[in-house]
Amino acid sequence: MSVNYKRWGVDALIRHIIDTSMKRYLILLLSVMALCSCAEQNKRLYDSCKPLTRWWWFSSQIERSDVRDQLIWLKDHGFGGVEIAWVYPMFLKEDTPHPDFLSPEWREPVLYAKHVADSIGLTCDYTYGTLWPFNDVNLPAGDATRTYFDTVNVARRLRTWDHPREARILNHLDRNAFARYAERMDKGLGDAYKGTKSGVFVDSWEVKTAYIWTPGFGETFRKEHGYDIEPYMQEKTLRDSTNADIYYDYMKTLSGYVLEEFYKPFADNATSNGAYSRAQCAGAPTDLLTAYTLVDIPESEAILYEPSFSRIAASAATLSRKDAVSAETFTCAYGWTGLSHQGGRGRSPHQGEEQIADLKLICDALFANGVNQIIWHGFPFNKVGRSDNWFYTTCEISTNPERSLSGEPLTSFNRYMTKVSNYMRRGKSYSELAVYMPLEDSWMSGDYPAEVTAKMRWARGQYELRYITVPEEFKGMQPLWVNGKFLSDSNFREGRLYCGDASFSALYVDVDYMEYESLKDILKLAREGLPVYISHKPKEPGFNKHPDYDSVLQEIFAIENVSSDKAVIPQPALVEGERLPDMWCRQEGDDYYVFFANPLSSTIKYPLEYGYAFTDTGSTRQIRINHHGVSEPYTLVFPPTGSLLLHISKAGIENIDLDYTPPAPRQS
Repeated sequence: MSVNYKRWGVDALIRHIIDTSMKRYLILLLSVMALCSCAEQNKRLYDSCKPLTRWWWFSSQIERSDVRDQLIWLKDHGFGGVEIAWVYPMFLKEDTPHPDFLSPEWREPVLYAKHVADSIGLTCDYTYGTLWPFNDVNLPAGDATRTYFDTVNVARRLRTWDHPREARILNHLDRNAFARYAERMDKGLGDAYKGTKSGVFVDSWEVKTAYIWTPGFGETFRKEHGYDIEPYMQEKTLRDSTNADIYYDYMKTLSGYVLEEFYKPFADNATSNGAYSRAQCAGAPTDLLTAYTLVDIPESEAILYEPSFSRIAASAATLSRKDAVSAETFTCAYGWTGLSHQGGRGRSPHQGEEQIADLKLICDALFANGVNQIIWHGFPFNKVGRSDNWFYTTCEISTNPERSLSGEPLTSFNRYMTKVSNYMRRGKSYSELAVYMPLEDSWMSGDYPAEVTAKMRWARGQYELRYITVPEEFKGMQPLWVNGKFLSDSNFREGRLYCGDASFSALYVDVDYMEYESLKDILKLAREGLPVYISHKPKEPGFNKHPDYDSVLQEIFAIENVSSDKAVIPQPALVEGERLPDMWCRQEGDDYYVFFANPLSSTIKYPLEYGYAFTDTGSTRQIRINHHGVSEPYTLVFPPTGSLLLHISKAGIENIDLDYTPPAPRQS
């Protein structure tokens, strides 16, 4: 029957579609739309795996033509995107013309950058503010960070996009203060969130933490611990070694504030704007493992933090099913020079003369600790072909062909990092051994010793966990960190510990202090059959002690599958051998992809010796790989500065050619 649709109204036409066999076409259309929507939601972030770069926009008039030219140059040199970071005027020139931060004039080049990035297939992320930590020249005094003693000086931020205007640093312990700050930021970014999905970024915690405070903290502390913290604040005795248990309780309450009042609102706000959150939780006075699980992309950094620190972010990603683990990479590789040096002309040692072979050691060390997305630090905004601007702590990428990080050497290095990152995003991270993170130890330990702070003046306390490492002898099981939060939700069944989105064959414990609740959880899991290695009996941290703590310990050690003998951990590991290099393994179905970093990468320290990579003359390691019911000997042959990638399947062991050798040394 033919139908004269011109005689029908819209409503009648819709009814006709629904009331006839044509409705199946409508259902099919809706199904396709739903599948497309689902695919978009589940699309991997940073899907190309190409390195990104922080893009320093110095306070000035930003020209559209320069924005376009630089983005095209980055695309041509193997980059996958940018993170725009708004910083001070070059050389701190107070009379540099610039639009006010977040003003309509400021927004125009930002929107243009997003448009160009979208059009050429680059990611465009945004630092969620100007410099770090979050601050604002218009921030109300009541929303500023504070210590118990100071509500003015600690909140000062002297150098921002609006230099020389002074800004206030945000109170990171107050979600309402963050909400008011976010409202201004989101209005400024506005349309920049549209198009392909963008990320918003928060850098490492650069807020003074000694006696940090917020209104209501005292009352919260009393409810949680049953006594008053303020006398210890007033007398400045909180950080005395004799008050370690009091300080532990303070850190526990503070950690809750940091998680619930800052990282969670930050991540939720990104989601509400159709963006994703990326965060360096490094340095935050909180439960770092849990903090990293709250954001979409946990980010580490190196080598201001040891490469092994990245395992915290990678463990969080595995436990909470995050695909990408990023790292701010190459910061201050050879040391640090302050911004104020030579009147705002400070530059890191060897800046612009970096040896790519040295940088490869750093990125390989990160890959071998779970990172799979490199973020270059970074790319100064310049007219193409010039290098007038630089950021003082950065490893410098330049469009100027006279600079070392430019041209084909840069492109080839990016191609190498992209290839490794692609393999390290396949499937999921493999692990057989859960290691209890020494969080309680760090909160009981107070400040870093003088030898650490002398080398790293920005290091504050043991809570930063800069130097924790997993047990060397079980490296071939790829140990991952777990904490009390994840153990409380774990269960043991069919010979596996299911913890978050990961599973393990055993638990390794080597700590001096452990929460009572975690001890009870281990007792439960051990009774269910979990093999548990405990090096020694821990003590209970905090002022309030449980009278049955020691009896619970005795119950645990009385269980047959609990021991202080490491033989309790099931063997063999996937990889066995003496002096194993640092490694990371991804499992995809029945296949394994194992990246072995050059053994020299495990020895790098801050600051890196210039040309250190060229001390490597090559090496070998005899290993055994236990897979798919067989045990095969294998020789790892590392050429000078080289790393290895193996594909392990039922068919055997295949060496994947990484096809990269860094350039020969150049003279500084």
